[in-house]
Amino acid sequence: MAADHTSTQRTPQEQLLDLLDEFSHILPAQAPIKDFVHHNTLHGFQHLKFQDALKTTHELTGAYGYQSQAQFRDHYKQGRITNTDLDTVLDKDKSLQANEAVFETDSGRIFRRDIYRVGLLFPLKGISPCQFNWQVDEAYALDKIQRDVSEDARSSILERANKQGLASESLAIQDLWAACLETLDLDVQMLHPEALVDLAPDDAQRLFANLFTEESEDTKTARIDRLIKQETRTQREALFLQLGNKFTLRGLLQKLTGTDIQDEILPYFQHYIANWLDQGIAAWQASDQQGGFYRAWKNSAKTDLSWMLNQLPDWEEHIDSLPDDPLDTIMTELMRMGLPKSSWAGYIKRLALDLPGWSGMFYWRHNHPGYEGLETNTQIMDYLAVRLVLEHLFANRLCREKWLVAANLSDIRGYFRRNNSEFLVRDALYNQQLPEYLITLAQQLIERSTVDNYPAETWHQLAHMIWTWQQSPAGKKQTGYNVYEHGWKLFRLAQHLGLCGADIRAMQSEQINVLFACIDRLEPETAGFLLLQTYEHHYREQIFAAISKNHARGLWADRTDRPAAQVIFCMDDREEGIRRHLETLNPTIETLGAAAFFDIVMNWQGLDEQKPVALCPVVKTPTHQIEEVASPGAENAVEKHRRRQQFKSRLKTLLMQKTRRSVLTAAGLIVTAAPATLITLASKILLPLQWSNLSRLFNNDVSTRLKLTVEAEDEQRSATHNQHGFTIAEQAKIVAGFLRTNGLTNGFGHFVVMMGHYSRNENNPHTAAYGCGACSGKYSGPNARVFAAMANHIEVRQRLAEENITIPDDCWFVGAEHDTCNEDILWQDRDLIPATLRDRFNELVSDLKLAAKHSAHERCRKLASAPLNPSLDQAARHIAGRAVDFSQARPELGHATNAVGFVGRRAFTHSAFFDRRCFLISYDASTDPEGSLLENLLLSVGPVGVGINLEYYFSTVNNDYYGAGSKIMHNLSGLLGVMEGGSSDLRTGLPQQMIAIHEPMRLQLMVEASTEVLTGIYKRQAPIRQLVENGWLLLSAKDPDTDAIHYFEPEHGWQRWQPQAEQLEQIPTVARSADWYAGQRNHLPPALIKRASHG
Repeated sequence: MAADHTSTQRTPQEQLLDLLDEFSHILPAQAPIKDFVHHNTLHGFQHLKFQDALKTTHELTGAYGYQSQAQFRDHYKQGRITNTDLDTVLDKDKSLQANEAVFETDSGRIFRRDIYRVGLLFPLKGISPCQFNWQVDEAYALDKIQRDVSEDARSSILERANKQGLASESLAIQDLWAACLETLDLDVQMLHPEALVDLAPDDAQRLFANLFTEESEDTKTARIDRLIKQETRTQREALFLQLGNKFTLRGLLQKLTGTDIQDEILPYFQHYIANWLDQGIAAWQASDQQGGFYRAWKNSAKTDLSWMLNQLPDWEEHIDSLPDDPLDTIMTELMRMGLPKSSWAGYIKRLALDLPGWSGMFYWRHNHPGYEGLETNTQIMDYLAVRLVLEHLFANRLCREKWLVAANLSDIRGYFRRNNSEFLVRDALYNQQLPEYLITLAQQLIERSTVDNYPAETWHQLAHMIWTWQQSPAGKKQTGYNVYEHGWKLFRLAQHLGLCGADIRAMQSEQINVLFACIDRLEPETAGFLLLQTYEHHYREQIFAAISKNHARGLWADRTDRPAAQVIFCMDDREEGIRRHLETLNPTIETLGAAAFFDIVMNWQGLDEQKPVALCPVVKTPTHQIEEVASPGAENAVEKHRRRQQFKSRLKTLLMQKTRRSVLTAAGLIVTAAPATLITLASKILLPLQWSNLSRLFNNDVSTRLKLTVEAEDEQRSATHNQHGFTIAEQAKIVAGFLRTNGLTNGFGHFVVMMGHYSRNENNPHTAAYGCGACSGKYSGPNARVFAAMANHIEVRQRLAEENITIPDDCWFVGAEHDTCNEDILWQDRDLIPATLRDRFNELVSDLKLAAKHSAHERCRKLASAPLNPSLDQAARHIAGRAVDFSQARPELGHATNAVGFVGRRAFTHSAFFDRRCFLISYDASTDPEGSLLENLLLSVGPVGVGINLEYYFSTVNNDYYGAGSKIMHNLSGLLGVMEGGSSDLRTGLPQQMIAIHEPMRLQLMVEASTEVLTGIYKRQAPIRQLVENGWLLLSAKDPDTDAIHYFEPEHGWQRWQPQAEQLEQIPTVARSADWYAGQRNHLPPALIKRASHG
């Protein structure tokens, strides 16, 4: 309350400026698409409980944040949610009082839990009279038990009815319906909606009994007129009061006319905004980029060749009258619209949310001046000023056309005060439910009504008809119980509870009230959160059971036997499969997982990079730069390589840009390039893999080296002034810190492979969303290469030895990059491997190549167009073909299905199948008794995993708002992002093709550590505490020494998980992964794999 009071004391101008901070909470924070980084879509609400954040955003934007109840019902039918899951979740929420008995029958008690369960699993909604008539006539609802009633409930109904002498299903159901009406003191008025136009006296008396008394001196007609005026006045004022809080002028006019002026504004506005933010596609740029977007638009609007504003009344005078300052313009326009100053900030917030994609991108550029070296002056107030002026201009035209008034709150309100009946008709038509015959009459009247020919009496008559219908049971304005709302709900609920008519008649009114209170408690937000928890609980139990049963089975709890090699992959869930297959093929290989920037925070200047690229988490800022240069003696090859790259770049610019920008040369270029283009397109479509192999011949491989080591530390280094290279001391610190955090300080194999990753695919604007999240959506191969070079440096190893990390002389670090799309592995600096280790290295390469084929084989089962049971070679070819097929909307599935993260030694997840659904992060609690290493690790990897998980969650549950829609409709705009078609809002989030098979649930993070250590971290670290306490991340702990598992509940702390014997028995053990997934398309629960010895 204090905050609200303070807000009211601030001037309107100050409140508008305050929005600059508020926008960071409510607008999408997605960067331009080439720098796409996964993050929590609701980052601005992370300070709230998960369920409260979803409810708040639903109220703010209208976007529902859970799967629909219909989807959850499908999960129940498939066994993905069980009654046990439902009961566990319902019992946990004490406010539901699930264990309270509501009433008792001769066969047992009915608890609130039973009612909640029915309400969550089956639709208990009211229906319209027309729908009721259809149910009776076509579905035989009063003669047959509902189709979705379980067999147990069906048997109970018939058995209990039979005891009452009702020997048939029809008699039982008819009696149940009659009992529901009797108990609620209702009768069915089977009036057709059109019969309300001419009511019989008895029907009218019954319908209006609650409105009139015998003592009334007014005639009924006059009384109805007065009631209509009172009710319409209330509705009208309530609607206008929402202007600025719930919608803008555009929204108000849409509610009064059914016309959305944004359909006309957006093509014009989007043309300007995309050009202003353009990063290299636009054929022309605004001349005054330093003056700001508003000034540039204002100066060019009159000379715009699109002539879209010419149809607007007085538009030139309107623009000429505007101030030069965008903030002054906003205030001027709001005053002209007649909005009270108290609504100004809310109105502008709503204006921004009307186009969240474009608003968010402009705001992102506002917060990142100089992005990509662009000098465009990008201020969010400029954007809002132009938006507001355009909305006012287009609204003005619509208001004049419809009512001959200005787009001013006072004028519009005044018009409808004078024309009360017209408001009632318009409000009912565009914002409420009407029967078909009234919809037709209202539409016809609106179409023929003009300012010059205003049929006032017809408006009045139609208003009476609509009001009369609204008072009927179908209109749902009656007080008390309603046949179609309450009667139908009780009828449906009783059947699912297995009750007969006698049971309903035996209930007291208080018990009936409790029934409806339970149903009403399950409003969409509450029901969605309860069902999400049941969904998560089912998967959690499977994970816990697998981990418990796998205790002491996995390899590498210690390294008493020396591994042949260690391969350190990214923590990425896509690497779980290849790791599992590699360990099965060669048990002497140990795999580990880490954030694949490998603690190297750097700007990378690769041989083919036009400028340095930051390869590190988005929250870090590099102050070091590493350059890739030609190896000694390879200068000529490098020069040849650069000429080829320049030729390709010029050719691409010629074909992609010049053909659009040059009127004179475009035709000639198109004709000249057509034959080659046709051959290229045909080859890419029909023979993508062969074409890719042919294209590679054009790219000559070049031997390169790293400029890694610098003698002295540059104390002046900064984000704009990088130090070129790392000192030996810096290198040793990075290597030691990384190895300690990941539990690799002894037992080194002959090789330690640092495996970065990337995803190379064709014609995919969202390619960064498939990249390495720890490197801001880019590639982490260079980080792997740099780390390996550091760890191989003799002086670095000497310093490591001083810190009790001794790397044997016959151990070599190798950098590599795994392509998660085509399963290729790019090895780096192979020529530096000592000759004595090359035979061993070749064996390692063979093992990894075979593991990659097995990974491709496993991936095929989740790709609908892939063969279900291919050979290894067939699978490898199919996966490789997808990566180079430029028509492929699903080159790979990305992080779809991610659900759990494991932090700990490989031993506690080794020899277990997790269906490529888990993040795997290495950590050894035995070397970290105080938890300091774990603390830093969780601060680093926690936000990465949560960001990926929640991006996928929200894009899945509501792709229309939080996601990007279908790739089929996408059109790249200005290298910023994608639109649907030629004109739409900028679509943020993930496209449908990336989330189609995802199971949206919050990330379950299991850490192999004591609860005491985790509690200390929880208390010390606010970022971790916020995620866990508010329910964005679900935390659990696996004891390092026993099979004990605990899960954390913010309200109650750590809870010991108690497995049931049957849960452990349900976890199968198979010889190899393929035995479990063969022939399966759907997600699979965990399984254990028979363990081979590494001896």
